Amino acid sequence: MDIVWKGMLGGLVTALIVWLSKRGNVLPGILPLAPTFAVIALLAVGAKGNPAGFREACLAGFKTIPAYLAFLGACWLFIDTVDYRLAVAGGIAVWLVAALAIFLAPRYL
Repeated sequence: MDIVWKGMLGGLVTALIVWLSKRGNVLPGILPLAPTFAVIALLAVGAKGNPAGFREACLAGFKTIPAYLAFLGACWLFIDTVDYRLAVAGGIAVWLVAALAIFLAPRYL
């Protein structure tokens, strides 16, 4: 049952983003700032009853902010030269490289 309400929350946020996109461009762009997925992840980690694990999940979330900014920056740069779907795909590729660099680079330094 725990997974069901998390799925419903994610679906509601997705529906809200689509609905708001029909009414303008700014709100759908800022709605992902609502920490929906972070809340779900932290509730799942917190349910284990391990404060150290909770803190570790929070720190991992902090580390994702540069990758998200790289994704948005790439989308913003690519949109002038390619279709919006390719711009998003390019943004995902940049996000993946940034995320891998953030999480794997410390192991090799």
